[in-house]
This record gives sequence, C-alpha cells and structure tokens, in this order.
Amino acid sequence: MALTLFLGLALCLATYTGWEHYQSQQRQRLKYKAIVRAQWLAKPDKHPHRMAHYGYLVFRDQHELSFFDFGIESFAGVSIFLEAHKQNTANFSEAGFSGGMLRFGEMSVAMVLQLLVPLLIFFLGYNAISAERESGTLKILLCQGISWEQLLAGKTLGIIGVVFTLFLPVMLLTMLGWAVLSNGHLSADAIQRFGLLLAGYTMYFSICAGVAVWVSACCSTSKVALTILLAGWVCGMMILPRLTQAIGVQLHPAPARIEFAANVEKELHRQGDSHNPDDPHYAKLKDSLLQQYKVTDVKQLPFNYGGYVMAEGERISAAIYNRHQQKLTDSYQKQNSFTIAAGYLNPYLAIRYLSMALTAADFDTYADFQDQAEAYRYQLAQQMNKLQMKYISNATPGDTDKPATISHTHWASMPDFQYHFKPVAAVVRTQAATIGALLCWLALIIGCFLGASKWAKSL
Repeated sequence: MALTLFLGLALCLATYTGWEHYQSQQRQRLKYKAIVRAQWLAKPDKHPHRMAHYGYLVFRDQHELSFFDFGIESFAGVSIFLEAHKQNTANFSEAGFSGGMLRFGEMSVAMVLQLLVPLLIFFLGYNAISAERESGTLKILLCQGISWEQLLAGKTLGIIGVVFTLFLPVMLLTMLGWAVLSNGHLSADAIQRFGLLLAGYTMYFSICAGVAVWVSACCSTSKVALTILLAGWVCGMMILPRLTQAIGVQLHPAPARIEFAANVEKELHRQGDSHNPDDPHYAKLKDSLLQQYKVTDVKQLPFNYGGYVMAEGERISAAIYNRHQQKLTDSYQKQNSFTIAAGYLNPYLAIRYLSMALTAADFDTYADFQDQAEAYRYQLAQQMNKLQMKYISNATPGDTDKPATISHTHWASMPDFQYHFKPVAAVVRTQAATIGALLCWLALIIGCFLGASKWAKSL
C-alpha cells in the first residue's frame, strides 16, 4: 500500500514537472525565434551574399506530448545556426548546461511508468501462486474445479486492475496537460499518438504482470520468486540497456565530430573551391558559360557571374555534406537497431523506444529536424544567390560608387523556418520492430498460460 501511494505521488510530481519543463522550454524557444525573425527582417539594404553569410538561427520544436517522455530532448541541441557554404550542428542542449546532473536521469512520467511501476507489479505478483502453494490452498483451488489457465489469468488481471488505478489517472492528467499545452487544438495525428501510447503501456504492464505470475507459479517458494523477479528487474532495466548500447557502438562505430568535418572538407577540396577563381572546375564552368552565351568576358553575361558561381558551389557542398551526414545517421540508426532488436529479449527496451517515438523525443525526430533545417539552409542560400544573379551587376563598383546592394524588402521573401513532425503512420512504420516485440512478449505470456495445465503438473 505504501509503495502504491509513493508511486502515485511520484507520477503526479512527474506530470507536474514535465508540464513546467515543457512550458519553460517552449516559452524560451518562441521568444528567441521571434527575435531572430525580427532581426532578419530589420536588416538594411545589403549585398545578398552578405545576407547569406549573416545567416539564420532556427529552433527545434517540442511536441506537445514530449512532457510525458523527455527522451533525448535534454541531450539534443535545440538550435542550429544556418549560413552559406557551411553546415553546422545543433547546439545549446540542456545537458551542456546541467553540470553533469542529467547523468543521473530525469524524472518523467515515462520513467516512472517504465522503471518503477514494473517493480510494483513484481511486488504485487511474486507470491500470487507461490503463497497459495506454501499455504496449501493451491490444491484446494484446483480440486474445486478451477483450471490453471483461469487461476493464472485471474491473478494477472487482478494485478493489472491495481496498476490501472495508478495508470489511468495519470493518463487523464496527461490528456488534460496536453489539451492545455496545445490551447485546445488537438490534431488527429496527436490523438492517434496518444492512443498508441496508451495501448503500448497497457501491453507493457500486462507483460510485466504475466511474467510476475508465471515466475510465481514456477517457483516453490515466494522468496525464490521475489529473488528471481528482482534480479530480472535489475538486469532488464539497468544492465541490459547499457550493455546493448555499448555493443551497438562497437559493432557500428561512427566517426568523431572532427573526423566527420575533416572528411567533408577533404572531399570539398577535391570537387573545387568556389572562392578560388583559378580552381580547375570553376575555370571550366566559366569557359562553358562564355561559349554558351557567345561572349568574351563574364561582365557581358546577362546575370551576375559571382552569384552563379556561389550557387554552383552551394549545390556541390550541400550534396557532399548530405552524403556524409546520411552515412553518419545510418551508423547511429544501426546502433539503435541493435538495442531495438534486444527488445525481443527485454520488453523494457521496446516500450522505451516506442514511447520516445510517439512523443517525438527520439533520435529519428532529431535527425529529421536536422534534415529539414539543412533543406531550409540550402533554400535560403540559393534564394540569396538568385537575388544576386538577378539584381547585382557584373561591373565592379568604383571607389566613389554606391556599394552593390538590393532592397531590404527582399528579406521577407524568405519564409520563417517551421518544423513539421512526422505523421503517426510514418512513426508506426519505423517502430514496427518495437511494436512487434511487445506483441511477441504478449503472445508468449498467453501461450504459457494456455499451456499451463500441461507444464504445471510437473511443479
């Protein structure tokens, strides 16, 4: 009773702190996002290439359900500075300013449900059958006509009923907090995510309850059953997740940040330098343009030659970076896939990855944000290059001439960055392995219960 009360209070506290954390983070992001946009629009008349190098700061949005499960939110950068000819990584993660305290984990609703509720289930179910055997009432129950299947199913459903006295109120609080955070605008996609979240945790708790009752039925004493369940909890919740992650990193190593940057820079030098007029690639490009337009000098071209060269350089550098970035993302995906595959041995790993994905706090969402930010950066740089080609003359201004600039009204032609979360159908496809793992565990428990009358005779 005391443990149930403690977990109830922990879940309420986790819901409140998660809601406050989301509100605080979202206020900051919206504030600075508005400041960045206002500063961009307030820039005076400039050369468009200077505006491309001035850059733009974009922020990663949080899903309204992310207060339920923080996932990697605190460890992933929240903003990326976008500029021409250069791809930057996301920075300013909360973990970078925490002084190492986040290494001990964060208290979220998902953490309590994934780690502590199974512990409650094991304490409720470790003596479900073994205590009946020790007191001698098990034989009496069986002699009165109850089957092993009915006995195991009844004990399991009883434990699930107790757990749901905690789980359902928390989900109702989650729904209330979610409605407040979204200002009453509940999208169909988010509602489907919440429904899948509810179904996923229901399966997870059912699996934990089934395991507890099955272990209790297999053990001769309650002490042995409790020891096995606690050992399984420590191994499944503490040791195996870190072990599988370490093995995944060893099997699929990813290059360090400095090595990644060096590889990109090395290939860029092989392809050509758009800022070097004597570069062979761009010298050949210049000759082909002169021949195509039948002129003898780039000043005679009907567009700004410098803008054309910058656009070509941006196209080449973006393609090189995207290719290397995709290889890096694939390495991380392979590391995660090893841990996800281990969900068939440990349901905790399956529900953890499924929960993070449904609340848009997983690595796939973070990688998708980087991809959308890079697409926006490329569009921004090429938009500035097009403005340069169209409005900037090829003639170099003299010392007394007005600098080559265009009107600041053109800056508004570039829309603000808006991140779009993946639709729930895409999330379900990427999480097919985790959903399959939970279903397999559920099927295994049901299969053991249905065949209980055969294996229970030997106990």
